[in-house]
Amino acid sequence: MTQQFYVSPEQLTKDRADFARKGIARGRSVVVLSCRDGIALVAENPSPSLHKVGEIYDRIAFAAVGKYNEFESLRQAGVRYADVRGYSYDREDVTARGLASVYAQSLGAVFTADSKPFEVELAVAEVGPRTDADHLYRLTFDGSIADEQRFIVMGGQADAVGDALTGQWDAEHSFAEAVRTAVDALRHDGGATGVPRARLNPNTLEVAVLDRDPLTTRGARRAFRRILPDEVGDMLGFGKDGA
Repeated sequence: MTQQFYVSPEQLTKDRADFARKGIARGRSVVVLSCRDGIALVAENPSPSLHKVGEIYDRIAFAAVGKYNEFESLRQAGVRYADVRGYSYDREDVTARGLASVYAQSLGAVFTADSKPFEVELAVAEVGPRTDADHLYRLTFDGSIADEQRFIVMGGQADAVGDALTGQWDAEHSFAEAVRTAVDALRHDGGATGVPRARLNPNTLEVAVLDRDPLTTRGARRAFRRILPDEVGDMLGFGKDGA
């Protein structure tokens, strides 16, 4: 009878965490940041249909890095949770904190019980009436949850992007200024150490926002809207020829 090798719980947990981190780091970073006009979500993503950011509910958005099939299944589960809770109780009962708690339980269960952890990192953002009332939650592959302030950077070379963003973030930025700040920080993902990459093309960026007051700006309850490449180009100062 073959005897199985013993692996300590500590080593098993470490191996699973290392596996998940490597998978997450293969992709490009995503930035979620608060500003005067609301919350901006900016990702480097050349695909026009495989989104890294999306809408969950009226004032709640989702962003993710890692394996698309895994975080897309989580996004869809979050939409179902929000719809059922809003219908069963009240729309105001659907909050980013409640959604983040559900995601944390799901990720934690997969990390401890399944043979392979999810190679994903998530952000759940809820826009408030003021910048200091915004809620930004960051969830890691093992179910850990953190209540972040100002901004979140996930995936890729997140430390380099976060360092670049720290000195540029301003709560009084408009959406255009916030997007420019985020894109400038994303240039530090994938470049040589300390050397940012060249200017990023709007067609390789995925940008969405949560309007702070959508009823006033667009006459709608839903705060989430996507920014098309042409508008992103205008925000970044690109000409019509892309230069």
